[in-house]
Amino acid sequence: MPLKIAVPKETHAGERRVALIPQVVQDLVKDGREVTVQRGAGVAAGFPDAEYEARGARLVDDRAQLFASADVVLQVRALGANPGSGADDLALMRSGQVLVASCAPLDHPGPLGDAAARGVTVFALELVPRTTRAQSMDVLSSMATLAGYKAVLLGAGALPRILPMMMTAAGTLAAARCFVLGAGVAGLQAMATAKRLGAVVEGYDIRPVVKDQVISVGARFVELALDTAAAEGAGGYAKEQGEDFLRKQRELLTGVIAKSDLVITTAAIPGRPSPELVTEDMVKAMQPGSVLIDLAAERGGNCRLTRAGETIDAHGVTIMGPLDLPSTVPSDASRMLARNALAFLRNAYKKGADALDIADDIVQGTMAVHAGEVTNARVRESLGLPPPVSA
Repeated sequence: MPLKIAVPKETHAGERRVALIPQVVQDLVKDGREVTVQRGAGVAAGFPDAEYEARGARLVDDRAQLFASADVVLQVRALGANPGSGADDLALMRSGQVLVASCAPLDHPGPLGDAAARGVTVFALELVPRTTRAQSMDVLSSMATLAGYKAVLLGAGALPRILPMMMTAAGTLAAARCFVLGAGVAGLQAMATAKRLGAVVEGYDIRPVVKDQVISVGARFVELALDTAAAEGAGGYAKEQGEDFLRKQRELLTGVIAKSDLVITTAAIPGRPSPELVTEDMVKAMQPGSVLIDLAAERGGNCRLTRAGETIDAHGVTIMGPLDLPSTVPSDASRMLARNALAFLRNAYKKGADALDIADDIVQGTMAVHAGEVTNARVRESLGLPPPVSA
């Protein structure tokens, strides 16, 4: 029997992405898989039902029927990443089924315990190892790329001036100054986008090893007199720092932020609150009309004044805390997600096999729940459970 893959319509409020696009459905069908898509699942992303049918998908209307017929359920958001209705979907699943989705395993781990009790195997795509072999499956990097790009566009739209230098008959307009805090995937994409739009761009990260990457996208790397010897943590992320370090860092950053027209903050640590990098006093030092885009808003924000999902005016500065920016470009976001998912599925079910390759290191790293147990050590720690027996 062919492996049966189901793609439900997303139910998280405002979510416009879809887990598979028609072209990737065709790739899976060629691999010998059977793909069922809930009618209307791709419409918001620009992929009509007819395209799915033309590429070999079977369409169904009933969500319960879709779940009941599947070996693997593939979603953009599930469990903790879909707090509104993730539990409803879990109730439709049975023991032995496999769920592949973004599940917010470190920020909202509770539903993973429910999935374990139900006997569902869960692959939380946020846990994909940050290794060379897993790059094609890295959902976080894919979506961070789009978030960094969109952040600059949001900022450019909110600024009372243009980004590039422009020489006109009415005189020369100086280029705007853009400062990006954090040189991960989102930060580097924000720097590159701001540079392409003509801004004078500066970037900062507590990890000095990323200096060459910042320079490579056309930005100037801001160096501060700080001890950053132990700044990099697991997976290439910045490590959580103590309050003394953060206080000194804020003092040194104040001058750079004060002269910037557009500030974009991207510093986030998985499973931890976002570090506070911009205080209210730092916002007060910014020029009236300046804009701050806080991409860490979902975890509390890098700016003290950020309100998740809102745009506010504080001391003459526009502060935005956007959520789910990739969903604002759902067509390309879905293309990237679908390619990530295809690479993951082909690795997990090798050479047309219908059984998971449990021994594979990427499969093991991404697995959050299996055989009635929460298997990931970091998720178990978040739930207050002892380390796994094999640890």
